[in-house]
Amino acid sequence: MRTLIILLLAFSLSQALAIRPQPAPAPEGPQTFINATIHTGEGGVLENAMMVIDAGTIRYLGEYQASQQQGQIIDVQQQHIYPGFILTNTNLGLTEVDAVRASLDYQETGELNPNVRTAIAYNADSMRIPPMRYNGILLAQVVPTGGLVSGQSAVVQLDAWNWDDALVQSDDGLHINWPAQWIKKFDFSSFSMKLEQDKNHSEKVTKIKALFKDARAGHSPDNIKLKAVASVFQGDKQVYIHASTPKAIIESIEFMQSIGIEKPVLVTDSAALSVLDFIVSADVPVIVSTVHDLPQRNDSPIDQPYKVAAKLQQAGILTAVTYPGSMSSRNLGFTAGTTVAQGLEKETALQLITLNPAKILKIDNHYGSLAVNKSATFFISAGDALDMASQQLQYAYIDGRPIELDGKQQKLYQRYHDKYQPAE
Repeated sequence: MRTLIILLLAFSLSQALAIRPQPAPAPEGPQTFINATIHTGEGGVLENAMMVIDAGTIRYLGEYQASQQQGQIIDVQQQHIYPGFILTNTNLGLTEVDAVRASLDYQETGELNPNVRTAIAYNADSMRIPPMRYNGILLAQVVPTGGLVSGQSAVVQLDAWNWDDALVQSDDGLHINWPAQWIKKFDFSSFSMKLEQDKNHSEKVTKIKALFKDARAGHSPDNIKLKAVASVFQGDKQVYIHASTPKAIIESIEFMQSIGIEKPVLVTDSAALSVLDFIVSADVPVIVSTVHDLPQRNDSPIDQPYKVAAKLQQAGILTAVTYPGSMSSRNLGFTAGTTVAQGLEKETALQLITLNPAKILKIDNHYGSLAVNKSATFFISAGDALDMASQQLQYAYIDGRPIELDGKQQKLYQRYHDKYQPAE
């Protein structure tokens, strides 16, 4: 017991010392960025360009014009300005230490939890947030997991005192995990993964369908679960379908469209390639859950998961990419860069993590690209932000506020650099 208490105190002390940067104050007056290479997020690149921001909004964007300069002048020196990356389908802010159950807040017990809201569970002080910002991720869709109907997600910006200040869009969507008919299980006798038929598949599907049909019919208005689902029929929130097999993709989309939900968002992986024509005809947006992955089938090409986002985008489907979990999702920009090797133009690949997710989340009026009257949420990089070898963030802004980029890792690096650097 004494040892356990000491360990808990040591863990608490380490967390107390690792205080994340406090939210940035609003700048005093306008700022003008000159001599910049601006990637608008809408497919274009502006060379030797100028951008003026004021009160959290972009006031001017285009070629250099002295008459448009306002306030503080910042010479970017040909560095790159990008719209802030948007991380979709993440548990960021809902989990801290994976091995400590008390720090996990992304899943509730039970199978049907449409009334669960991640907005109020989001931890703006999470130590996983600074590494995201350091790699250009400035907004995130925080999503619940587990069960058949997990609950409602929220969109947040990553520089806030608390969950309320962080909210960009509360309860933006309802998340459903459509069951697969066959599931993977580990077989200890052969020490390998094997497919096993889910004997409860039909029962699970029936539960989801019954929940939506009851909510649409208006049964039990005081039932908080049905009330949460009913809001999708009123246009208050979207439906996100998480499906990992071709059959589940077809079955789930056909059901949603049959009850009047014409534009559900599909969250999937390489299973989408087997039903690509169906997805095109259904005209639904897709979030690709992972790019750096192994193929699902033994006879599939080893690089198949790398091609999914590119093929969806080339087929005319509104496509975004994300990164599983939140521990390593700071690599989001580099996964988008991977799609360039699969045939996408760099500016199109950039849209997979900027404008496209903003459109899917329905926040593209303010975020996702750089344009006049949109939010001044962007970062400045000395190199290509989609390239791991050259990306080097210099500054980042959320709603026009210059945020601190250094987190625990950078501070530790500087501490030991100062200690061991050779004497001059």
